[in-house]
Amino acid sequence: MINNYEAVYKKQHYGLVGSHSAVKVCHWTKSELLGKAPCYKNTFYGIKSHQCIQMTPALNQCSENCDFCWRFQGFDSMHINEEDDPEFILEESIKAHLKLISGFKGNPKVKKELFEEASHPRHMAISLTGEPTLYTRLGELIEAATRRGITTFVVTNGTMPKVLETLNPLPTQLYVTVAGPTKEIFNDVLHPAIGNAWENFNKTLDLLPSLDTRTVIRHTMVKNVNFPFYDEYEKMDRRADPDFIESKGYVHVGQSAGRLSYENMPTHDEIMEFSSTMAKRLGYFEYADRFESRVAMIAKNPETARINVDAEIQKTLKKLELSSD
Repeated sequence: MINNYEAVYKKQHYGLVGSHSAVKVCHWTKSELLGKAPCYKNTFYGIKSHQCIQMTPALNQCSENCDFCWRFQGFDSMHINEEDDPEFILEESIKAHLKLISGFKGNPKVKKELFEEASHPRHMAISLTGEPTLYTRLGELIEAATRRGITTFVVTNGTMPKVLETLNPLPTQLYVTVAGPTKEIFNDVLHPAIGNAWENFNKTLDLLPSLDTRTVIRHTMVKNVNFPFYDEYEKMDRRADPDFIESKGYVHVGQSAGRLSYENMPTHDEIMEFSSTMAKRLGYFEYADRFESRVAMIAKNPETARINVDAEIQKTLKKLELSSD
């Protein structure tokens, strides 16, 4: 339950929602509101950082305890005993987010039109912490957001393939974290809470090409631990056949600092070399990178990278209509 760690979350400026959800204002949301750089998701996909809500419907639930995760890992279990209604989670997440950014309204460095836009979110990153597929009504949450004109990104560790196989609707973009190139490294770095996590993860890789949505493989690279392993990652990426591949370097901050060292951080040049090599091996195009985030993205088709929010909303609504017939 949230109450077990309420003091920790409030100290870290989380907005707590119901019994198992939360929002937190991203650094890049604040940055864009102040007229500075947006998130790399803006560079890659056109997402407006000041209109983005970062949230989770599984604050204390995860199927892994990753060494590189810099968030507070107050994971109680893999189950949410009493699940909140998805409409409630959405509405209260929006309210909590708007409350957290309300202080920017009076900041002279924030343009009035930017704050007004920020008051009407158009995107929700379901990626804050925890494993979102453990919330059994995730599809309903995505549908509720879609009907509000909000696109969704879901980041999963891939240990729940049966959820992804039946998820309806699928998010605008589905991320799968691929950070264990071998079973041994997978277990040593990701510390799964279930015995068949590796097998489930591999089922997710094989499932990914059949999912009718935008897909991304996210490589979180930890130097001297799971990086570079070119051959192993190439095999995984070929099986998953994603639209985009992001390679992101581990950063020695937050809770991860107690588990890894500064030497485990790849440089941006090393990330760029890895990403470029993978592009050549897989026949992808080098698309963009962001130095400050130590991240690079390659695309199967660069012309499809940037998202038209309204078009994606209508596409998902159409799928919902067809599935209800």
